[in-house]
Amino acid sequence: MNTRTGLSVAQGAALSVGAVLGTGLISLPALAAEAAGPASLLAWLLLIVLSAPLAWTFAALGARYPDSGGVSTYARMAFGPRVAAAVGWCFYFAVPLGAPVAAAFTGGYVADVLGGGRAVEFATFLTLIGIAYGMNWYGLRISGRVQLVLSVTLVVLLVTTVVAALPHARWDNLTPFAPHGWSGIGAAAAILVWGFAGWEALSSLSAEYRHPRRDVPRATLVAVVVVGVLYLAVAAVSVLALGPALAGSRAPLSDLLAIGLDGPVRLITAIVAVLLTLGAVNAYYAGASRLGAALAAEGALPSRVFGTQRRSLTFIFAGSIGAALLPLGLHTATLLVTGCFTLVYVLGTAAALRLLPAGRSRVIAGFAFVAVIGLLWLNGAPALLSLAIAAAAVLYQGWRSRSQQRQPLLDQIGVDGTEPEHQPGQPVYCVAGQVLDGESGAAGIGHDPGWIR
Repeated sequence: MNTRTGLSVAQGAALSVGAVLGTGLISLPALAAEAAGPASLLAWLLLIVLSAPLAWTFAALGARYPDSGGVSTYARMAFGPRVAAAVGWCFYFAVPLGAPVAAAFTGGYVADVLGGGRAVEFATFLTLIGIAYGMNWYGLRISGRVQLVLSVTLVVLLVTTVVAALPHARWDNLTPFAPHGWSGIGAAAAILVWGFAGWEALSSLSAEYRHPRRDVPRATLVAVVVVGVLYLAVAAVSVLALGPALAGSRAPLSDLLAIGLDGPVRLITAIVAVLLTLGAVNAYYAGASRLGAALAAEGALPSRVFGTQRRSLTFIFAGSIGAALLPLGLHTATLLVTGCFTLVYVLGTAAALRLLPAGRSRVIAGFAFVAVIGLLWLNGAPALLSLAIAAAAVLYQGWRSRSQQRQPLLDQIGVDGTEPEHQPGQPVYCVAGQVLDGESGAAGIGHDPGWIR
């Protein structure tokens, strides 16, 4: 049973905004501008518009089925345990893929201050994940209050950046508007999914509201408006103030602050970026290590590798280093992660189409489903990784189910092919579909489903 702590609309909206706001925003304007130029503003607007039905869909699921399990729970209710496992795999394996990307965003700011280019960025990455690994290994957690302070710090940084750089905005920087063609807008939108991941958390929070059916939609509306206004303001000022220089910037917020304020703004921004990313990576590692262990306990992952939080954590740490060593650019690495997020949204909205009653909510869910299918297509070839992960989850579940159904009676047979003598009082092993014949322990075929110990 879920215990409601009595979240108000304001508290729920604040938590929802905190779930969506991420450190990716410190670099996403530059990545989007690199893909589409000033036309990237249309990609930002597209993602903001999409956020409304997507957030509403997850909020509607949460209001109707209050449960802290989130998308995985709804996938299980709609499609069964194999699809639920696919959702868990997409979330889990996105973390070792995403940690190098998040650290690379911050590494650009550190290198902007210290110099050293890629070497400093990689050293920043190793430092961040090493600290996060150590903290989680010893059970140290950044409290929810500290996480909230970090989110507020990010908001203050973004607002300060917009105010400081706004007087330097130039309309001339909007031309040429689409230097890479209109297809660049789709490419930018696929990248920007990183900054909008988190709406699924609305369904997990729904069980904590005082009145879920009434308050969840209201909190969702407030969160969408706040996130949309903040994101679009940062993106617009970045394009208008930095112009063509935005596309090649590794520290766009520092560049914006530097043109509007005096003093050590680059150093301050780098420190804030490091703290924000450390908090985010620590949260990723903490949540994913628990998720991996939980999936292993349910049989959705091999327990030998993922069976405890420390084993799961070690896999994430090693996987993060392996992902960082792959010969991938930041653009491609980001798309690999956003592809996983987008597939989760596809499965979540598909579940909503089956679970929500006919009417407005299902229509909105249908719109969100079509939209996220489009985003998955825009992701391009990197989306194949997310599909491969989901397929592997389903195949593993099928293989494990078949293995459990074929509990090897041969294991109980001696090397010479003879059955060991049964000792009274000991359990008798048999396969499903067999019943025991009296006291002898011999197995005979019957209608009883059998048992396996």
